Amino acid sequence: MKVIFLQDVKGQGKKGQVKDLSEGYVRNFLLPKGLAKLASDGNLKTLEVQNASEEKRKAKEKEDAEALGKKLEEMKIVVKAKAGEGGKLFGAITSKQIAEALAGQGIKIDKRKIELEEPIRTLGVTQVPVKLHTEVKAMMNVQTAEE
Repeated sequence: MKVIFLQDVKGQGKKGQVKDLSEGYVRNFLLPKGLAKLASDGNLKTLEVQNASEEKRKAKEKEDAEALGKKLEEMKIVVKAKAGEGGKLFGAITSKQIAEALAGQGIKIDKRKIELEEPIRTLGVTQVPVKLHTEVKAMMNVQTAEE
């Protein structure tokens, strides 16, 4: 009996997958618990429409991330900190401070998306990678200035 999974079922299938399973398992377990529905023509058409809209949404997300990445690469974010002799900072610039500086310029990015390997400890310009989407990464210029 062909079914469309409405939720992930361990060992059987993922949400949205169409699979042929035994009739007893489907009638006694999957259907009563609302984990799957029968794969009729109407239900298959609905699944196709949902998959198409999901693909369109993902493409739009990626396009928006690429546009934001271009904008970030053109910008220079300035973060001020106290520094001593030789351009050494008292403390360090973390991804949280970079995210706050971006928020001050009207761009909201989660600090966990800023992939700073280790905090910035010197004055000057540093290239910082930002993961905007699973397939989109941008390099952002962060200038550390003395207060």
